[in-house]
Amino acid sequence: MSFDEEWAAERSAAAARVSMRLNQAPAGPVGGGGADLKVRQDHLGAIGHAAYELHGRLLKDGKHAGSDTAEAAGGLSRNGFRTGSAMAEVQETWSSQLSTLLDACAHISNHLDYSAAAHAKDDDEIRTALAVSKISEYFK
Repeated sequence: MSFDEEWAAERSAAAARVSMRLNQAPAGPVGGGGADLKVRQDHLGAIGHAAYELHGRLLKDGKHAGSDTAEAAGGLSRNGFRTGSAMAEVQETWSSQLSTLLDACAHISNHLDYSAAAHAKDDDEIRTALAVSKISEYFK
């Protein structure tokens, strides 16, 4: 048997095994149990605060080598070293990735602050509605 024939036979057998394996859903409960989603305001606040602090540290420390790196890249390039252009590209990539990470941290912090405030407002409205419904029992 040639390599091409053997390879075709193996591909065919592998494709048959995969299609049989993916042909049905697994039996039993999906998801690993009946756990409920629980969110506490202090957890949201702590995560949001951590994202805020990380944003501040990244903003301060993420750029401290930028000017030195750019200067070194320029010097190497002017003296004919190809490493200079590679270093400049690394600096540009770092700056782009840092900007993306800063945006993500700010988004997480802002979103969790908003979520915590929105849930607190919803909880207050529910508490007020329950209190009013108790009071209305006495007016019957």
